[in-house]
Amino acid sequence: MTYPTGKAAILIGSIAAAAILWATAVISPAPLPVQLPGQSPGQGTGQNPPPAPFHIPHIGGSRQERPQPETSTEAPVYVLLWFDTEDYILPQSDDAAKRIAVFLTQQGVPATFKVVGEKARTLQRRQRQDVVTALAQHEIGYHSNTHSQHPTVAEYESNLDWNIGVEEFNRRERPGFDDVAHVFRKTPVAYGQPGASWAPQAYPALLKWGVHVYLDEGKQVGLRGRPFWYGGLLNIFNTREGEQLRPDANWSNLDMAKIRFQDSYLTLTSRKAGGLVSVYFHPCEFVHKEFWDAVNFRDGANPPPEEWKLPAMKSPEETEKAFQYFEDLVRFLKSFPRVQFLTASQAAERFRDRAQMHVFSTEEVGAMASQVDSNVSFQVGDNYNLSASEVFYIINRYLAGLVQRQNTVALLLERTPYGPASPPAALNAKLVVPWAQVARTVLDVQDDIDKTGRIPSAVWLGSQSVPPESYLVAIAQAAQTLMQKGQAPDSVAFAPARLAAADYVADDSPDLWNWVIFPQGFHAPKLMSLAKLQAWTLKPATK
Repeated sequence: MTYPTGKAAILIGSIAAAAILWATAVISPAPLPVQLPGQSPGQGTGQNPPPAPFHIPHIGGSRQERPQPETSTEAPVYVLLWFDTEDYILPQSDDAAKRIAVFLTQQGVPATFKVVGEKARTLQRRQRQDVVTALAQHEIGYHSNTHSQHPTVAEYESNLDWNIGVEEFNRRERPGFDDVAHVFRKTPVAYGQPGASWAPQAYPALLKWGVHVYLDEGKQVGLRGRPFWYGGLLNIFNTREGEQLRPDANWSNLDMAKIRFQDSYLTLTSRKAGGLVSVYFHPCEFVHKEFWDAVNFRDGANPPPEEWKLPAMKSPEETEKAFQYFEDLVRFLKSFPRVQFLTASQAAERFRDRAQMHVFSTEEVGAMASQVDSNVSFQVGDNYNLSASEVFYIINRYLAGLVQRQNTVALLLERTPYGPASPPAALNAKLVVPWAQVARTVLDVQDDIDKTGRIPSAVWLGSQSVPPESYLVAIAQAAQTLMQKGQAPDSVAFAPARLAAADYVADDSPDLWNWVIFPQGFHAPKLMSLAKLQAWTLKPATK
């Protein structure tokens, strides 16, 4: 999908057309009702009108959170069961996956099986159509092409920039995606990285393939354990409650897992919107004593297929104990009246992004502009949430329409612009620029976003550039001036600002890459630098 340009991006509304003379910059005889940050309804400075009905409270990472009191509404608890179906070495893992899928089908519990490309090809070579048919009764996701063979995703992406990294993910991973789709006769609906091998460059490629859900666990990015939007995908990632249901080494902690779920259930049902529990298993862990890939690819080892070793297997009694744990847990979860099992695509519908394809009125633009400050972050409203990049796009598109003398009443958001492709240069001192130059820059920035689909790394104001955070704060203030005073400011001040949403993205550390498959000492500072830039796309996902 491409961004609309020119008049196609502007929806003509009910306000009468008026010629806008930018020498005087008159656009409206009366200010629009905009609520200012920290201002209570009906409170003003003596010249500002009451606030608009629409209000977006700022809950970004830079401000102290103010939890709202929860009321007991018996809200639903969504349980998303997913299985990393990856072991293409131990044949018994095929039967484990089949048994899980058949049991869930019998129980009427939908699940998502994330399948590795090589696993799909192996099932085909082994002529295990029975396994394929059993798993295909549920949703199929994608779990990389070869999983743990080196280089893994994070390894080959670790030193690449944004654009080349997107192309490389597509080159290496698309064949496996297509093979999974061919073998299962289903297009994968979700993706999750192998192990801890996460990379931000995966997101644009996945979106282009039609994948809309990032389903996995990891520590690279998260939003207080709840679903969130990042990179244009719904992320069910870095959650909390589901990990408490995982088995211990001996699969002997079922009673404790049940107690923990009961506690989570009471907490989540007390929230107005309920909550989601993401629970995962690996079919292979029901039958082996050590992961198949740890036996073969530990610490960066990459033996050829003829040297691959089978992992040690559990005894029949140990395997049956593991299945009993899982089956009893599923029956226990089913017994709760507010539990609803979801697949990845059902989660995408439940938590769909209501900002997309929304028509934004001038009042809404004013409301979001009033919430922008020097700590740039996402915004949350009653009807939809906005990432920082979406706020940037909407406000700039609004101003571009005025500069072009178009009748801007409402704007259409068709997708989330990505963050910058490279780190911007810092602005260390205030820069004051005449409005005439700012107006030209607004058009240049809009052209850049429309053509690249991302926020620029540097915004040029003639011969001087400012980072996009500083630019957003300045144009938000300019938009408010235009709305409230009916004319453009003589000049616009650009001051230092920061992307506070990046606080939700982890700093690079060995703990992020704690996976036995990586070479010892592996870390990826460049990946995490790019990941922080993509925090422009971050926002909560709400039902």
